[in-house]
Formats: sequence, structure tokens, C-alpha cells
Amino acid sequence: MTLTELTVTPFDPHTALPEQRLAVGQLNVDVFAFAYPGEPPLNAGKQALGLIQGMPEDRTEHFVVWDGGRAVGWGSLNYDTQQNLHLAHARLIVHPQRRREGLGRALAAALEEVARRETRRTITFVTSDRHAGGEPFARLLGAEAALPTRQSRLELAGVDRDLLAQWLIRPAGEPYRLHTWDGPIPGEFLERMADLMMVMNSAPKGELDMDDWRITPETIRGWEANSAESGERELLIAVEDTRSGELVGYTDVSWTPERASIIHQGSTAVRPVARGQGLGKWLKALMLDYLAQNASEARVIQTNNAEENAAMLGINVALGFKPWVAITEWQLRLK
Repeated sequence: MTLTELTVTPFDPHTALPEQRLAVGQLNVDVFAFAYPGEPPLNAGKQALGLIQGMPEDRTEHFVVWDGGRAVGWGSLNYDTQQNLHLAHARLIVHPQRRREGLGRALAAALEEVARRETRRTITFVTSDRHAGGEPFARLLGAEAALPTRQSRLELAGVDRDLLAQWLIRPAGEPYRLHTWDGPIPGEFLERMADLMMVMNSAPKGELDMDDWRITPETIRGWEANSAESGERELLIAVEDTRSGELVGYTDVSWTPERASIIHQGSTAVRPVARGQGLGKWLKALMLDYLAQNASEARVIQTNNAEENAAMLGINVALGFKPWVAITEWQLRLK
């Protein structure tokens, strides 16, 4: 079938047939398998489920290129209706066997049209060095590289246990108490946890045209509900200052049963007023120690850090994390 016979079609996953959602899920599986041969595969059903998950304030519009009942290209544009009203985030993939046919350009044009309609002047998207055509395509669109990021992996079997033991030592009488939540955050901590999570706004943003994000207890509960529906296990360790009851640091990870060998590191953050006391190292060591005892199938832990985030990269390199994938976040400014 030639390009002229293929059409970019608006796609509403909420009203689509289950087999259509599954076809888009399978496209995501195929693209991932091509880029990461030898890795545990994604689950097409869970990829399909992700198409209909979201937050109440979010809007996502989808487009698909169909070849019969098979999805060979997919793009989505996600934007928040309450904050960062100038911004939208795009995702776009084309089946490895159908590249260099113009499908990516056609999908990108459809996404740009939505962004203009919604008066979103900046579109962000991500490429990685596992997809060789990603960077040239981004430059073809006129996008600017805004935030280079290092995805790193740590082989858990090779963790330096002596180093962990050092990082786990804390001064006697210090005012900190630990909380470990293997599942939803207890209600009495929810407000404090939402406030702490916004410390991540201080993480490097590079050249991204992005305002600080607001996180509420409702935001957290929405994330937790989506994770539970997907069968994802979440683990969070937080540090409380007992003098004030304020939460001053946290780290969190997640994993899925079908890919239990890979632990995904979410965030690790410490409030500026509590930095310089080794709390970040303590949290990292606590998490690795907990995983060693409670996640027997885990083989590696994977994390993303902006290349300019020297402090967190320093901690991770000391632990033994090695570069795995080079990621770039791009932004396209619409004129």
C-alpha cells in the first residue's frame, strides 16, 4: 500500500473498539522491541489500557495511521487545562517496517494542528539514541534540543554493600523519622507529600519553556489509581523532620509483575533547607536495601537524570550506575 493510500485518522480510545486500542498497544510493543532487543517485552494490553487512563485536568488527542486493522503509526498530544497553558507534550511512533514513508511527518502535522487550535505555543517531545531517526526528525521539524538526559542502570547484584552500609549510618539523636509506603500514601501524610513532591520543580529544566507544576493530594490519588489499575507496584520512602512534622525528602520506585526484573526509579528529592546532611544518599541506600530484601526478581534499577544535574548524577555514579540510553527532550516553538 502506498503512502497516498494511507490516512492519518483521529482516534478516540474511549469510544474505539477494544481490538483497535489493542492494535495501538501492539504498535508500541513492536517499536519498543525493535529499539530494545533482548529486553523484557512490553504488554500490549497494558499499553492499550494506558490510552484511556489520565487525570481529570488532562486532555489527550490521538491520531492513528491504519493499514487494514493494523496500526502502523500513532501520535498523541497531551495538555493540561489548569496549568502550563502554553505547553503540550507530543508522542509519535511509526512501525519499524513502515518508516521513511512520510507517516511521521503526516502525524506531526496533525499534532501541530491540534496544538495551534488549543493555542499551545510550545510542544515538547522526547527522542533517544535507541531510535536513530529521532534526532534528525526533530531537527527537520525545527525543534530545539532543550534538556539532554542520561538514562542509567545499576546491576543490583553488583551493588557495593560496604558503601551502602556507610550511607545508612546516621548521627545519633538526629530529628528524622523514616516512613516506608508499599502502596498508597496514608491519608494523614497526603497533603505533606504533595507539598514535598513539588521540590522536584527545582530539578534542572535546561532550556525548557515550562512553569513549575502544582501537585495536590488529588493528583497523587489519581496517579495511584492509574498505577493500581495497571498492576504496577509502587514503593516510596520519606523522611520526616520530627521537630515540625514536615516531610523533607523522599525517593520512590515502581515495577510491574511482567517486567519485575527492571525497577524504575521515579524521583529522589530533598528540600533545600535539609540538604548537605547526606539525606539523598541515605534514601538511595535505604531503597536499595529494601529492594534487596523484598524484590527478589529485580535485576537492575533504572533512572533518568538531566546531564546538568551534577549532584544526583554524582550520587548515582558513586553507587555504580552506568549510562544506558541517551535521551533528549526537545521543544518546538510554534510561530
